[in-house]
Amino acid sequence: MKTTEFPHRKIWRITYPVLISLLMEHLIGMTDTAFMGHVGEVELGASAIAGIYYMVLYMLGFGFSVGAEILMGRRNGEGQYRSIGNIFFQGSAILMMIAAAVTLLSYTVSPVLLRNILSSPAIYGATMDYINLRIWGLFFSLIACMFRAFYMATTRTSILTLNGIVMVLSNVVLNYIFVFGKLGLPAMGIAGAAIGSTAAEFISVVFFVLYTRRRTDYKRYGMFRFTRLSPLIQRQIFRVSGWTTVQYFISSATWLFFFLAIEHLGERPLAVSNIVRNVSAFFYMFVSAFASTGTAIVSNLMGNGKPQEVMPVCYRIMRMCAAAILPLFLLAMAFPALIMRIFTDNADLIAAAVPSMRVMLLIYILNVPAYVLFLAVSGTGNTRQAFLMELASTTLYVIYICIIAVRLRSDIALCWTSDAVYALGLLVLSYLYLKRADWQSKRI
Repeated sequence: MKTTEFPHRKIWRITYPVLISLLMEHLIGMTDTAFMGHVGEVELGASAIAGIYYMVLYMLGFGFSVGAEILMGRRNGEGQYRSIGNIFFQGSAILMMIAAAVTLLSYTVSPVLLRNILSSPAIYGATMDYINLRIWGLFFSLIACMFRAFYMATTRTSILTLNGIVMVLSNVVLNYIFVFGKLGLPAMGIAGAAIGSTAAEFISVVFFVLYTRRRTDYKRYGMFRFTRLSPLIQRQIFRVSGWTTVQYFISSATWLFFFLAIEHLGERPLAVSNIVRNVSAFFYMFVSAFASTGTAIVSNLMGNGKPQEVMPVCYRIMRMCAAAILPLFLLAMAFPALIMRIFTDNADLIAAAVPSMRVMLLIYILNVPAYVLFLAVSGTGNTRQAFLMELASTTLYVIYICIIAVRLRSDIALCWTSDAVYALGLLVLSYLYLKRADWQSKRI
């Protein structure tokens, strides 16, 4: 990408396909939750634990792909296009090894780990039914992550919308068939949701491959060139991706810690938190789309030798993100029960979830600037510094949860204020780094 100017129109042109694809991916989680809400309250709560647990394992690979994206974006900005395909191939090979190791680890460790930390035998059983089948989707989802990283790095994001639509439609249809037992198949409940989601991820990868072969100038980027594994290139990828891998793993692990703490408060608070998490994830998709666009733009600007444009672009992205979510924010604040009926028809459960949902929504006043600036730090190539920021904010978050949820056993709405502690930590640290640190000459 030769231009270093990113007006609102260009930012939106990069962002909106990412946003649509993330919304489509979120609908997969919403589909599982909505189906489980109509199966039973135990399944609804278990889907929260199982979904977060799977996300923690998935984030090991996703964080690696984010580092690869930063490296590919820098090479794109430098005009070294053919090296992008090599990074893609070497990164994909590493991700398949990660997927194999995590799958083996899950089958050996997960039963023992979850049996000892879950207090409800019913939730433990349903959680394992999901995880044992869902874990195989890692092989497909991590390859999809690398395709997403490639298209983000090259700012050719329109494909992400199409892929997201294909995946969510596949997931809805397959979940309906397997969960409720259609087309002559037995009703499989939460296990059916795992099978449907895994199959949808396989379809997503097939779509990425076909589209890239037929609609992309893949030879320009050196894609689909299967060379021998290169320790030199892999070390180069790991220097950037190693920190983002650990960073994203810790970030998602804190979510699991939160839900495990809530699970000990009872099945009702857990069900409430699952609903609120899914509503929060919908808003987070907007923040993530704009912030991820910021990462790609910052990486390209650094490659083009224009670090002075980083902060103006960040402020522009913040304003655009806030404007995008404001109408939805006001709607959800005014009519929370209407939104939550998507996930459950239990009136008591909806009433119990309203205070937590409003607390969660208010925290997005901090989330928008926090995530945009934080992912900009990663975009500069200093992923080690981003990891240290993540670690510091996560530590504060965990301490707060231990006090408010584990020790004081507070109301679930008060427990959700923990997100504000985390966001505030990221915001302050990221702002100070971008304003005061010497990152403009960072090379990767």
